[in-house]
Amino acid sequence: MNVKDSIALVTGANRGLGARLVDQLLDAGASKVYATARDPRGIASTVSGDARVSVLALDVTDQSSVDAAAKVATDVTLLVNNAGVLGFGSALEGDLDLFQRDTLTNQIGLLRVSRAFIPILTANAPGAIVNVLTLIALAPVVGMAGYCASKAAAHSITQSLRAELRDNDIEVVGAYPGGIDTDMLAGVDAEKAAPEVVAERIVAGVVAGQTVIWPDDASAGASSVYLGDPMGLERVLAG
Repeated sequence: MNVKDSIALVTGANRGLGARLVDQLLDAGASKVYATARDPRGIASTVSGDARVSVLALDVTDQSSVDAAAKVATDVTLLVNNAGVLGFGSALEGDLDLFQRDTLTNQIGLLRVSRAFIPILTANAPGAIVNVLTLIALAPVVGMAGYCASKAAAHSITQSLRAELRDNDIEVVGAYPGGIDTDMLAGVDAEKAAPEVVAERIVAGVVAGQTVIWPDDASAGASSVYLGDPMGLERVLAG
Protein backbone atom coordinates (compact mmCIF):
# COMPACT_ATOMS: atom_id res chain seq x y z
CA MET A 1 0.00 0.00 0.00
CA ASN A 2 1.38 3.39 -0.97
CA VAL A 3 0.66 5.60 2.05
CA LYS A 4 1.95 8.67 0.26
CA ASP A 5 -1.03 10.64 -1.10
CA SER A 6 -3.46 8.18 0.50
CA ILE A 7 -6.62 9.28 2.31
CA ALA A 8 -6.77 7.46 5.63
CA LEU A 9 -9.33 7.04 8.38
CA VAL A 10 -8.23 6.02 11.88
CA THR A 11 -10.72 4.87 14.52
CA GLY A 12 -9.97 5.58 18.16
CA ALA A 13 -7.72 8.49 17.23
CA ASN A 14 -8.37 10.53 20.35
CA ARG A 15 -5.38 9.28 22.32
CA GLY A 16 -2.63 6.68 22.71
CA LEU A 17 -1.74 4.61 19.69
CA GLY A 18 -4.52 6.07 17.55
CA ALA A 19 -3.23 9.62 17.90
CA ARG A 20 0.30 8.48 17.07
CA LEU A 21 -0.96 6.57 14.01
CA VAL A 22 -2.43 9.82 12.69
CA ASP A 23 0.97 11.50 13.17
CA GLN A 24 2.85 8.70 11.41
CA LEU A 25 0.44 8.56 8.46
CA LEU A 26 0.92 12.28 7.96
CA ASP A 27 4.70 11.90 8.22
CA ALA A 28 4.51 9.14 5.58
CA GLY A 29 2.79 11.53 3.18
CA ALA A 30 -0.92 10.86 3.56
CA SER A 31 -2.77 13.72 1.91
CA LYS A 32 -5.66 13.56 4.38
CA VAL A 33 -6.44 11.70 7.59
CA TYR A 34 -9.85 11.40 9.18
CA ALA A 35 -9.18 11.28 12.93
CA THR A 36 -12.26 9.69 14.47
CA ALA A 37 -13.50 9.01 17.97
CA ARG A 38 -16.74 8.40 19.82
CA ASP A 39 -16.41 11.95 21.17
CA PRO A 40 -14.31 13.98 18.72
CA ARG A 41 -13.90 16.73 21.32
CA GLY A 42 -11.39 14.43 22.97
CA ILE A 43 -9.02 14.52 19.99
CA ALA A 44 -5.96 16.50 21.02
CA SER A 45 -5.23 19.80 19.33
CA THR A 46 -1.76 18.47 18.51
CA VAL A 47 -3.52 15.94 16.27
CA SER A 48 -6.39 18.03 14.93
CA GLY A 49 -4.25 21.12 14.35
CA ASP A 50 -2.73 19.82 11.10
CA ALA A 51 -4.62 21.13 8.07
CA ARG A 52 -4.63 17.62 6.59
CA VAL A 53 -6.60 16.23 9.55
CA SER A 54 -10.38 16.08 9.44
CA VAL A 55 -11.98 15.31 12.83
CA LEU A 56 -15.04 13.09 12.62
CA ALA A 57 -17.39 11.45 15.12
CA LEU A 58 -17.44 7.66 14.85
CA ASP A 59 -18.63 5.22 17.50
CA VAL A 60 -17.77 1.72 16.30
CA THR A 61 -20.53 0.21 18.45
CA ASP A 62 -23.27 2.38 16.88
CA GLN A 63 -24.34 1.49 13.33
CA SER A 64 -25.94 4.88 12.71
CA SER A 65 -22.70 6.63 13.74
CA VAL A 66 -20.66 4.41 11.43
CA ASP A 67 -23.07 4.97 8.54
CA ALA A 68 -22.96 8.75 9.07
CA ALA A 69 -19.16 8.72 9.00
CA ALA A 70 -19.13 6.65 5.81
CA LYS A 71 -21.39 9.22 4.12
CA VAL A 72 -18.82 11.91 4.88
CA ALA A 73 -15.55 10.05 4.28
CA THR A 74 -16.28 8.83 0.75
CA ASP A 75 -12.70 9.38 -0.41
CA VAL A 76 -10.96 6.95 1.97
CA THR A 77 -8.34 4.60 0.53
CA LEU A 78 -6.80 3.37 3.82
CA LEU A 79 -8.88 2.26 6.80
CA VAL A 80 -7.13 1.74 10.14
CA ASN A 81 -9.29 -0.12 12.66
CA ASN A 82 -7.64 0.90 15.92
CA ALA A 83 -10.50 1.55 18.37
CA GLY A 84 -10.63 -0.91 21.23
CA VAL A 85 -11.45 -1.47 24.89
CA LEU A 86 -10.03 -3.76 27.55
CA GLY A 87 -11.85 -5.30 30.49
CA PHE A 88 -9.84 -7.29 33.01
CA GLY A 89 -10.99 -10.66 34.32
CA SER A 90 -10.31 -14.38 34.24
CA ALA A 91 -12.22 -16.90 32.15
CA LEU A 92 -13.78 -18.42 35.27
CA GLU A 93 -14.59 -15.30 37.25
CA GLY A 94 -14.52 -12.31 34.90
CA ASP A 95 -17.54 -10.04 34.48
CA LEU A 96 -19.44 -11.34 31.44
CA ASP A 97 -20.82 -7.87 30.76
CA LEU A 98 -17.25 -6.65 30.31
CA PHE A 99 -16.48 -9.62 28.09
CA GLN A 100 -19.49 -8.76 25.94
CA ARG A 101 -18.47 -5.10 25.77
CA ASP A 102 -15.00 -6.07 24.58
CA THR A 103 -16.46 -8.34 21.90
CA LEU A 104 -18.93 -5.73 20.66
CA THR A 105 -16.14 -3.18 20.32
CA ASN A 106 -13.06 -5.15 19.38
CA GLN A 107 -14.61 -7.69 17.01
CA ILE A 108 -18.08 -6.56 15.95
CA GLY A 109 -17.09 -2.89 15.88
CA LEU A 110 -14.12 -3.65 13.66
CA LEU A 111 -16.33 -5.64 11.32
CA ARG A 112 -19.09 -3.02 11.33
CA VAL A 113 -16.68 -0.28 10.27
CA SER A 114 -15.01 -2.52 7.69
CA ARG A 115 -18.33 -3.41 6.08
CA ALA A 116 -19.33 0.24 5.87
CA PHE A 117 -16.09 1.28 4.19
CA ILE A 118 -15.41 -1.67 1.91
CA PRO A 119 -17.65 -0.26 -0.87
CA ILE A 120 -15.76 3.04 -0.55
CA LEU A 121 -12.36 1.32 -0.59
CA THR A 122 -13.44 -0.75 -3.60
CA ALA A 123 -14.58 2.34 -5.49
CA ASN A 124 -11.28 4.10 -4.68
CA ALA A 125 -9.04 1.02 -5.12
CA PRO A 126 -6.29 0.16 -4.67
CA GLY A 127 -6.77 0.39 -0.93
CA ALA A 128 -6.09 -1.30 2.38
CA ILE A 129 -7.60 -2.19 5.72
CA VAL A 130 -5.20 -2.28 8.65
CA ASN A 131 -6.52 -3.99 11.77
CA VAL A 132 -4.69 -3.23 14.99
CA LEU A 133 -4.91 -6.52 16.84
CA THR A 134 -2.51 -7.71 19.55
CA LEU A 135 0.01 -10.43 20.22
CA ILE A 136 -2.37 -11.85 22.83
CA ALA A 137 -4.97 -12.45 20.13
CA LEU A 138 -2.80 -15.48 19.34
CA ALA A 139 -2.39 -16.76 22.91
CA PRO A 140 -4.02 -15.34 26.05
CA VAL A 141 -2.48 -13.88 29.18
CA VAL A 142 -3.85 -14.42 32.66
CA GLY A 143 -6.42 -11.86 33.77
CA MET A 144 -7.48 -10.64 30.31
CA ALA A 145 -9.53 -13.58 29.09
CA GLY A 146 -12.40 -11.61 27.60
CA TYR A 147 -10.14 -9.09 25.88
CA CYS A 148 -7.91 -11.81 24.46
CA ALA A 149 -10.93 -13.71 23.17
CA SER A 150 -12.36 -10.60 21.50
CA LYS A 151 -9.05 -9.90 19.79
CA ALA A 152 -8.72 -13.56 18.77
CA ALA A 153 -12.11 -13.19 17.10
CA ALA A 154 -10.91 -9.99 15.42
CA HIS A 155 -7.84 -11.90 14.18
CA SER A 156 -10.14 -14.51 12.63
CA ILE A 157 -12.30 -11.79 11.05
CA THR A 158 -9.13 -10.26 9.61
CA GLN A 159 -8.28 -13.56 7.96
CA SER A 160 -11.82 -13.87 6.58
CA LEU A 161 -11.74 -10.34 5.18
CA ARG A 162 -8.37 -11.04 3.56
CA ALA A 163 -9.80 -14.07 1.76
CA GLU A 164 -13.04 -12.39 0.75
CA LEU A 165 -11.41 -9.18 -0.52
CA ARG A 166 -8.53 -10.68 -2.47
CA ASP A 167 -10.24 -9.85 -5.78
CA ASN A 168 -11.22 -6.29 -4.74
CA ASP A 169 -7.72 -4.80 -4.88
CA ILE A 170 -7.91 -4.22 -1.11
CA GLU A 171 -5.05 -5.39 1.08
CA VAL A 172 -5.99 -6.62 4.57
CA VAL A 173 -3.21 -6.22 7.12
CA GLY A 174 -3.02 -7.41 10.72
CA ALA A 175 -0.75 -5.69 13.24
CA TYR A 176 0.09 -7.63 16.42
CA PRO A 177 1.75 -5.38 19.02
CA GLY A 178 2.68 -6.51 22.49
CA GLY A 179 2.02 -4.24 25.47
CA ILE A 180 1.92 -0.52 24.67
CA ASP A 181 2.54 2.27 27.17
CA THR A 182 -0.90 3.90 26.97
CA ASP A 183 -3.80 4.56 29.34
CA MET A 184 -5.25 1.14 28.50
CA LEU A 185 -2.42 -0.61 30.35
CA ALA A 186 -1.88 2.00 33.05
CA GLY A 187 -0.99 0.23 36.28
CA VAL A 188 -0.05 -3.04 34.57
CA ASP A 189 3.49 -4.08 35.47
CA ALA A 190 4.78 -5.42 32.17
CA GLU A 191 7.11 -4.58 29.33
CA LYS A 192 5.51 -1.84 27.23
CA ALA A 193 6.55 -0.28 23.95
CA ALA A 194 6.26 3.45 23.28
CA PRO A 195 3.12 4.14 21.20
CA GLU A 196 5.03 6.31 18.75
CA VAL A 197 7.41 3.40 18.04
CA VAL A 198 4.52 0.98 17.48
CA ALA A 199 2.75 3.49 15.21
CA GLU A 200 5.90 4.13 13.20
CA ARG A 201 6.50 0.41 12.65
CA ILE A 202 2.87 -0.25 11.70
CA VAL A 203 2.95 2.46 9.04
CA ALA A 204 6.38 1.29 7.84
CA GLY A 205 5.02 -2.24 7.57
CA VAL A 206 2.08 -1.05 5.50
CA VAL A 207 4.42 0.85 3.20
CA ALA A 208 6.62 -2.25 2.87
CA GLY A 209 3.63 -4.37 1.84
CA GLN A 210 3.64 -6.61 4.91
CA THR A 211 0.45 -8.59 5.50
CA VAL A 212 1.37 -9.35 9.12
CA ILE A 213 3.18 -6.72 11.18
CA TRP A 214 5.01 -7.30 14.49
CA PRO A 215 5.51 -3.65 15.47
CA ASP A 216 7.63 -3.80 18.60
CA ASP A 217 10.55 -5.78 19.97
CA ALA A 218 8.43 -7.97 22.26
CA SER A 219 5.98 -8.99 19.56
CA ALA A 220 8.76 -9.54 17.04
CA GLY A 221 10.50 -11.90 19.46
CA ALA A 222 7.29 -13.71 20.36
CA SER A 223 6.38 -14.11 16.69
CA SER A 224 9.28 -16.50 16.16
CA VAL A 225 7.98 -18.62 19.03
CA TYR A 226 4.42 -18.55 17.70
CA LEU A 227 5.36 -19.41 14.12
CA GLY A 228 7.47 -22.36 15.26
CA ASP A 229 5.43 -23.59 18.23
CA PRO A 230 1.99 -22.02 18.89
CA MET A 231 1.58 -24.01 22.10
CA GLY A 232 4.96 -22.73 23.20
CA LEU A 233 3.71 -19.15 23.01
CA GLU A 234 0.61 -20.14 24.94
CA ARG A 235 2.79 -21.56 27.71
CA VAL A 236 4.99 -18.46 27.77
CA LEU A 237 2.11 -16.00 28.01
CA ALA A 238 0.30 -18.12 30.57
CA GLY A 239 3.36 -17.83 32.79
